[in-house]
Amino acid sequence: MSERVGARELLRRVLDEGAWTSWDEPAPEPADAELSAARERSGCDEAVLTGEGRLRGRRVAFVVSEFRFLAGSIGRATADRIVAAVERATAAGLPLLAAPSSGGTRMQEGTAAFVQMARITGAVMAHRAAGLPYLVYLRHPTTGGVFASWGSLGHVTAAEPGALIGFLGPRVYEGLHGEPFPPGVQVAENLAAKGLLDAVVPIDDLAAIASTALAVLCERPPDARPDAPDANVRDDGAWDSVERSRRPGRPGVADLLRHGASDVTPLSGTGQGEADPGLLLALARFGAAPCVLVGQDRRSQRAGHPLGPAGLRVARRGMALAAELGLPLVTVVDTPGAVLSAEAEEGGLAGEIARCLADLITLSAPTLCLLLGEGTGGAALALLPADRVLVARHGWLSPLPPEGASVIVHRTPGRAAELAAAQGVRSADLLRAGTADLLVDELPDAAEEPAAFCRRAAAAIERELSGLVPGGPAARQARYR
Repeated sequence: MSERVGARELLRRVLDEGAWTSWDEPAPEPADAELSAARERSGCDEAVLTGEGRLRGRRVAFVVSEFRFLAGSIGRATADRIVAAVERATAAGLPLLAAPSSGGTRMQEGTAAFVQMARITGAVMAHRAAGLPYLVYLRHPTTGGVFASWGSLGHVTAAEPGALIGFLGPRVYEGLHGEPFPPGVQVAENLAAKGLLDAVVPIDDLAAIASTALAVLCERPPDARPDAPDANVRDDGAWDSVERSRRPGRPGVADLLRHGASDVTPLSGTGQGEADPGLLLALARFGAAPCVLVGQDRRSQRAGHPLGPAGLRVARRGMALAAELGLPLVTVVDTPGAVLSAEAEEGGLAGEIARCLADLITLSAPTLCLLLGEGTGGAALALLPADRVLVARHGWLSPLPPEGASVIVHRTPGRAAELAAAQGVRSADLLRAGTADLLVDELPDAAEEPAAFCRRAAAAIERELSGLVPGGPAARQARYR
């Protein structure tokens, strides 16, 4: 069972020096004995505390539930307090941390309280529309209308270990259906595994995790930096690059983050109940340049998790996050190809590739693509069209793996090397055609210098993100004419 911590104790353990400034207007004197008892028991005059404080030196606003006040339920006065705090945070341009712990709507106030969830949602979405971060930390328990409104709208959402989190509380379910709710479902760890939560975080780690996320979400890239010297564009053999890109020791997107990035906050799944190990989504900083990163994890795909429709929906979550917060989007292409299966077809694989392309081409945020290694088929194309495209020396792009293309053209996979050369898949070909803009060199092979290569790629990403502005659909399509 999760540690149950009151609102004041949570603020003491999360904010700098345990200090904060309250934004709460005193609540009216209680009209009945139940409210009086709730005040006495909780030491609070309502079911939430709001205000501002410092989180690792950064000014933040907060809305924190107090479960001991009528199970953290949301009545009309509670909603007034939440909405006022959200609107004040928006007006002040502050990131907002919400830490709900609630049974949902205050049943004693009925429908008038129930509809307040729509009002709170509207305030949160106005905050997000202003390009301001909204972080959510779900505490034990969070159920009902709170989970179904402002508890599920975070740009980043974490939860306490072991916390009960669900739409319908298990006691209500058992009362209505005469049997217990299936065990292990409404638990933070299970929801994280299903792509509904980004992380499960103990309270004492919350400040560090939130601060790392805000270090990306609240920043913008620096002004343009001088260009790096052009790498020598050699005409390496196409098949040589294909083979090198498939070496087990070749660094992938996880290595790029490990060796070349800072302030990395992994995000899990779509936030809507789907996850895909073949696609990595994270907030990260390359040097001074923050970004949302969407990267294909080749190693995971080759280890039994080929990229499917869910992975592309995770990618689209990253695109939406970048657009909403005005952060640059970095895509990393490195895939042996999308999964081929009946489930993928029925799950809308082709449609998701199309929607990824549409979202990326029309994205309002600056976009940068790194073609890191294998670039096979529609899965690669889905993350390719960007304002700037970097390509590793042995990165390549093809409508099919060369073996598959050889089967189509020559009725045998045995002429793959010949066909790869004819198709123009190499980095040199992509640069000459304008499909890519800049080469990231390998000396001579990224598999032989993984850390150094990742640092070189990260430096190129930082340089290209600095001063990058969104080109819009016309500019993103122009390179392919």
